[in-house]
Amino acid sequence: MAEEELLQELRSKATELFLREQWAESSCLYSQLIDRCRACLSTADRASDPDRFSKLQKSLCLALANRADASVKLRSLDEALRDCDEALAIEGSHFRALVCKGKILLSLGKYSAALECFKSEASLDPQANGNAETLNVWLEKCKKLEYQSRTGNFDFSDWVSGGFRGEIPELAEYIGPMQIKKSEISGRGLFTTKNIDAGTVVLVTRAIAIERGIVMGEDSGSGENKQLVMWKNFIDRVAGCVSKCRRTRHLISTLSSGEDEGGLEVPDLSIFRAEAGESHAYPNEKLEMNRILGILDVNSLVENANSAKVMGRNKDYYGVGLWFLASFINHSCCPNARRLHVGNHLMVIASRDVKAGEELTFAYFDVLQPPTKRREMAATWGFDCSCKRCEFEEKTRSKQELMDTETSLEVGMDAGGVVYRLEEGMRRWNVRGEREGVSEGLAYASEKSARRWGRRIPAAEAVVDSVTEATGSDERVLKVLVEQLGRSGSGGGLGGGATLEMEKALKLGRGIYGKVVKKQALRALIEL
Repeated sequence: MAEEELLQELRSKATELFLREQWAESSCLYSQLIDRCRACLSTADRASDPDRFSKLQKSLCLALANRADASVKLRSLDEALRDCDEALAIEGSHFRALVCKGKILLSLGKYSAALECFKSEASLDPQANGNAETLNVWLEKCKKLEYQSRTGNFDFSDWVSGGFRGEIPELAEYIGPMQIKKSEISGRGLFTTKNIDAGTVVLVTRAIAIERGIVMGEDSGSGENKQLVMWKNFIDRVAGCVSKCRRTRHLISTLSSGEDEGGLEVPDLSIFRAEAGESHAYPNEKLEMNRILGILDVNSLVENANSAKVMGRNKDYYGVGLWFLASFINHSCCPNARRLHVGNHLMVIASRDVKAGEELTFAYFDVLQPPTKRREMAATWGFDCSCKRCEFEEKTRSKQELMDTETSLEVGMDAGGVVYRLEEGMRRWNVRGEREGVSEGLAYASEKSARRWGRRIPAAEAVVDSVTEATGSDERVLKVLVEQLGRSGSGGGLGGGATLEMEKALKLGRGIYGKVVKKQALRALIEL
């Protein structure tokens, strides 16, 4: 009797701590309860006292399920899954263990397995009857996420049309047609295996760890100090994830720390898929903190950047995070991809049409800057950019005509005349195709010059095409085009049907926001 009272006391205290959200403390008491239940079961005789044996099993299963819940809160998902599996090995229809396991599998991106788990719960009778509504919610969520992860089809239109009010859309992780290969740019890179249209989602991945805070509006000294505190907190979050999950530890170890880029092993893309965790034996390796710091220094991304767009309430925050596969995307001054940040997920959007076999690239800094400024920025990142645009500029920068053209753009020369001069120069210099030459030449313009284009170029859409071809979709260029269309339309707007100019603006918008925002919502978003 004393033993049963002790079990009840432990159960009550552990539950009280759990309800207070003291996860670590409640987990510790549940562990004591589990040990006691196991000890009692080892000496209990099922044949002589089946009721007591059954009660002890039920107590053990419930304690394991509750400890699993606490472990989920502590982000110790491996431990939580082990507890659920142990409980289900004792009682295969244990409702709470099945619910907890389904949630964990969903959190790990194993949508099909989670769906099967919740289907098992729904088939239980009579336990499931009182929870039918909750289960249906989880089942529908699983079906939606499984569909997204399989097809790459996402739709934010209602959320966007509603002014980003309400909850951030739930997103599945998705890996599009790509592979990891050695890169001529640097180290390893992500390469497409199919032709991809502008606006197509090619990757959706959730942050391993992220830290956000408000630093705007503060003086530079306090702002920098706050960023340093955030960076320390971010490092602690990553270190915690590394210590708790063998898979996370292994995947982080595949990332570059900035040393011996050419000698790095090319990992198989499949290990980054959530399903790989079931069949892949991850080594129990150790990562030193210096190595982790080097990896974070090279691979961490700031959410709000020139090549990225933050949607929803997080746009008001400074955020830094780590996303595994996005870490393999190299820089280019003529990028073909952009980032879209939604909650803790990073979406990679094709900012222009991409051919099969082409490497996906981001802009690490502002690529509307002149060559000298871009070289300075690349140096701060620790590399020399040798993309096709930089190579072109290096070959032609000594030509006096081109330098005169860049100066003309800076002082505001009519851009129609600039286009004509560039076309003539490209033909004389016998460089690549005329259109591509114009595109890359126009990309010399600074952001200040870009603002003038809308007022000075007779056919704004042609120049937007050229700049987009050279630098990918850019929100500032889109703004210039929209302003031009507004001035050319009656009553300050376009009026009429869908004009060629509006279609070009929508295509540019898709290169920024992706096909996740449908036409009507996109028009409202870019104020067309």
